[in-house]
Amino acid sequence: MAKMTNAYDLPARKVIHTVGPKYAVKYHTAAENALSHCYRSCLELLIENGLERIATGCIYTEAKNYPREPAAHVAIRTVRRFLEKQKDKMTAIVFCITSSSDTEIYKRLLPRYFPRDKHEEEIAALKLPADVGDENGETVIDERKIRIKPLPAGAANSKTPIPALADIPLPDAGLTRRRNSFKLDSYLDPAFMSIIKDPDLRRKEQWEKSAQAKKGFNFANVLGFGDLGSPPLSAAEEYSLHSRYLAKANSMNLSDIAEMKIIYRGGVDSEGRPVMVVVGAHFLLRCLDIERFVLYVVKEFEPLIQKPYTIVYFHSAASLQVQPDLGFMKRLQQILGRKHKNNLHAIYVLHPTVGLRTAILAMQLLVDGEVWKKVAYVDRLVQLFRYVPREQLTIPDFVFQHDLEVNGGKGIIVDPRTKHVYQRPSG
Repeated sequence: MAKMTNAYDLPARKVIHTVGPKYAVKYHTAAENALSHCYRSCLELLIENGLERIATGCIYTEAKNYPREPAAHVAIRTVRRFLEKQKDKMTAIVFCITSSSDTEIYKRLLPRYFPRDKHEEEIAALKLPADVGDENGETVIDERKIRIKPLPAGAANSKTPIPALADIPLPDAGLTRRRNSFKLDSYLDPAFMSIIKDPDLRRKEQWEKSAQAKKGFNFANVLGFGDLGSPPLSAAEEYSLHSRYLAKANSMNLSDIAEMKIIYRGGVDSEGRPVMVVVGAHFLLRCLDIERFVLYVVKEFEPLIQKPYTIVYFHSAASLQVQPDLGFMKRLQQILGRKHKNNLHAIYVLHPTVGLRTAILAMQLLVDGEVWKKVAYVDRLVQLFRYVPREQLTIPDFVFQHDLEVNGGKGIIVDPRTKHVYQRPSG
């Protein structure tokens, strides 16, 4: 619901008021549709009063626990859908952003819904989420839709076969902005709806992928590597999966996982890339809630994977703990999405064992060669500091102790008070 009042001393003709929804994971779809309705009500009220321009802030707020990026998707796609119908009655819509994090989100998402050239249009087709809403921008629930198709008998008796929806040729998408034109016409086209596949076709494809992946003998499971038979996901499916996990992670208190210090932010490496530290010995699988841990990983990695970054993994004494299998690692990679894979610079593994090297080789062959070929093995702390400066890392005490036990203190001296590592003088 939206209401319009006079602007009085404000530099505007009118002010439109609306109240954004509260967010809860349990009512995720309801919150999305309520937020979409807020934006649409404001735009409809604008048109009803003969106005053509509007500047809107973020109707969703952190005080109501609404995750920022999923909310931005709802806001932008609702505006997009509205302009498809009312483009002739509006001249400008301005998103007013007050924080740097929101600015980065909108800079990243706006070209996907309003691509400015052919290149951005191709990227949008890959990176848009699987569900871009209905004709109003609201979330589509497949199970609640009524789909009517021709009867099989009618289709059989017809001389001219009825083409499937996917076979009907569509006009060229009108999302490309002409270089010499800044009109809204070039952005808007109903062909945008064609990005959404028929839900029955989507399910059929998923079943076929699953059946094909499970067919045959699962050697990985027999060898103890876990279930690697899950089908590969498309870019849109990975993005949708990542968005769901991120929204849930942002709505939960995961401080208990943070206190375990399994993963935490470091500084930057020698070339200025941000560093994520992983401590294998802290991964206590038997007393860890795996689902909450995955949510925490998604939440912590999200700021890093937007640009090139580095991972430092301390395997010191980790061989004493039960480690996750390859099936878990494959699923975690799918949840983190393709930005994680594309922007990962290197994984520096300190104190690798023969078992770990074998597991990583298996991941290169069975999970994802592109990611796991970025692993660099480091046997000593001094070697690690060539890639990541000592002052950029918070290192647990037992890692220093393990380094001394494994390497016998060769070439290094560790200050027990400051934990600073010095090069042992030769001779």
